Amino acid sequence: MKKRSNRIIKINEEIRREVSSILNRGLKDPRVNHMTSVVSVDTTPDLKYCKIYVSVLGDETSQSDTLEGLKRSTGFIRNELARRINLRNTPEITFVVDQSIEYGINMSKLIDEVNKPKGE
Repeated sequence: MKKRSNRIIKINEEIRREVSSILNRGLKDPRVNHMTSVVSVDTTPDLKYCKIYVSVLGDETSQSDTLEGLKRSTGFIRNELARRINLRNTPEITFVVDQSIEYGINMSKLIDEVNKPKGE
């Protein structure tokens, strides 16, 4: 695993913060679930490409609809990002659904089930 420079880490965090703000306040696509959160951002060192990992609370249909809405809104989101963050080049955005939060919730339920007293 490559060591990330402090500059890339700061840029990733700034992109995450701004995209979260855009999704919560600026995006009007009805397909995008209002319970969508940006988990992390991974930008290439040359700032050409950016993967944005999003978590969507809901069923499979809601997740696929949200991902489709985000893909259709990529141009708008990239334009807003260029307006808000002063970078020479605004990276091309790819959205990826992150299942880690949902996985954690399921694991927590399983642990609670195992630790439940036998009498219940």
